[in-house]
Amino acid sequence: MEERLPGGRNDGAVRAGDTVRRRAGDHTPAVHALLEHLHRSGFHRAPRALGFDEQGREVLTFLPGLTVGEQRPWPAWARGDAALVAAGAWLRDFHDAVRSFVPPPGARWGGDHDEVRPGEVVGHHDAAPYNAVWRPLPTAADPDAGELVGFVDWELAAPADPLRDLAFSALAWVPLSARDVAAADGFPGGPRVVAERARRLRLLLEAYRWDGDVATVLAAVERRAREHADGLRAAAADGYVPAVRLVTEGVADAFDRAADELVADAPLLVATR
Repeated sequence: MEERLPGGRNDGAVRAGDTVRRRAGDHTPAVHALLEHLHRSGFHRAPRALGFDEQGREVLTFLPGLTVGEQRPWPAWARGDAALVAAGAWLRDFHDAVRSFVPPPGARWGGDHDEVRPGEVVGHHDAAPYNAVWRPLPTAADPDAGELVGFVDWELAAPADPLRDLAFSALAWVPLSARDVAAADGFPGGPRVVAERARRLRLLLEAYRWDGDVATVLAAVERRAREHADGLRAAAADGYVPAVRLVTEGVADAFDRAADELVADAPLLVATR
């Protein structure tokens, strides 16, 4: 028996026992090679690829835990410091594990190029709360404490500078999204919003063990937000139905607003301690 999993706005996925089935694409063989490399390297906080089923769908191991799914506002764990810190540490450990990955010949990816260029790794590029799987382990001191089981939805995996991957995680987890979007996700606004964003950004960068400056990350976040907006509009213009829907819903515009707000907030985000 198959059970539809919540979320998955583009194609969705179903659970069958301890496996997940979802539609495959040109990128799927390369993603499966990546996931297998991670497990051989001892990095087990990601699904494992199990091949394809009789319908041609990819088969992955199911990661047990809580997900954001279709909840909005997001659940408390997705907005807490514990998950933010865990996400930063996960991303750094993933980048360390993937540096030794050699893609198979002819690998196709979900980005704008397929070859791994100097200084690049194959990143996840969507390691956001809505793709996180969380196991709560609450304590009296921290009711939102828990363990990050891993991230799902690897179809956007592609070669890029690791900073591009980190930038999207900052955009999603701090969050550095447009204020109205962050409010709808459950994050507080008000006069302290920039100070709170600065605090959470530093938590994320410390967990990632970022050794550069904050301004460099903020510039990368702005670029990433604008690229995402432009990419959605281009895909919609090409007739890609999920992108048409997202652009119609105002998602591309929201990424542009996030970039504009970030430009205005950047001096305070860098200066606030």
